[in-house]
Amino acid sequence: MNVRMILGDKGTDVLTIDSSNKLSDAIAVLENRSVGILVTTSPEEPMAGVISERDVVRALSNHGASALERPLSDFMTSNPVTITNETTVVEAMEIMTEKRIRHLPVIDDGKICGLVSIGDVVKRRIMDTEAEAEALKSYIVTG
Repeated sequence: MNVRMILGDKGTDVLTIDSSNKLSDAIAVLENRSVGILVTTSPEEPMAGVISERDVVRALSNHGASALERPLSDFMTSNPVTITNETTVVEAMEIMTEKRIRHLPVIDDGKICGLVSIGDVVKRRIMDTEAEAEALKSYIVTG
């Protein structure tokens, strides 16, 4: 099972925001769209980085309310860890656990083609485990 299947189920929409926007702008989008991460863009780069809820908390903790008026480029994660469509669900889970991150941008042919969250990965693993259990039950019953 690979990440392509997760994106096939959930879709490939990626919310973006320009890295020159203020932190307060990103907070508004995160809240209004009920997401935990945004891909940051710049004129030079279609994916300059990401801004996550954790980045927001860190910015406010370190800089107080003044952070709200500063550009995202001051706080975003540049060069985030990424995966491809062919990354397995287990590999994605291992990366998230090892790196202590909750979201992974998916890159295909040098372009971002989706985002997967820990929730997406766990949901897929549960679905796969339940399907496997049903197949085993069916095999046992029908012999």
